[in-house]
Amino acid sequence: MAAQDNTITEVLVGAAVMAVAVGFFFYAASSTGSGPSGGSYTLTASFRSADGIAVGTDVRLAGVQVGTVTGMTLNPETFRAETTFTLRDDIELPDDSAIAISSEGLLGGNFVEILPGGSPFTYGPGDQIMDTQGSVSLVTLLMRFVSGSDAE
Repeated sequence: MAAQDNTITEVLVGAAVMAVAVGFFFYAASSTGSGPSGGSYTLTASFRSADGIAVGTDVRLAGVQVGTVTGMTLNPETFRAETTFTLRDDIELPDDSAIAISSEGLLGGNFVEILPGGSPFTYGPGDQIMDTQGSVSLVTLLMRFVSGSDAE
């Protein structure tokens, strides 16, 4: 009889642990924005240099994550990085906005930053942001500083 009581106790404790684990998973998914928390739409941008970003990189507006990079390919005709990203549905981005690859700091990672414009017209799903600024290489900046050169 004691062995059966231990088995029932182990099953109940295991079920409780699983329930807590599932709860943590749903909490983490909803707090990071990867859960089913609303709609989004897709925009594209073409960068001369997309160093430091990849699929899954944050897209931020005023320091707040509003989207994610969902795709990157090389355009063989223009030799530019064609980037696809999603934005939350509640973000209506003016159609004169710019997009840049920014750094979190000297040793931090990169993210995609949206610099909103002032146009009364907004981007729609599938539109392309034309005003882009690629990533800046730290080594290139240091070499310019050391050599005193302003030329690219």
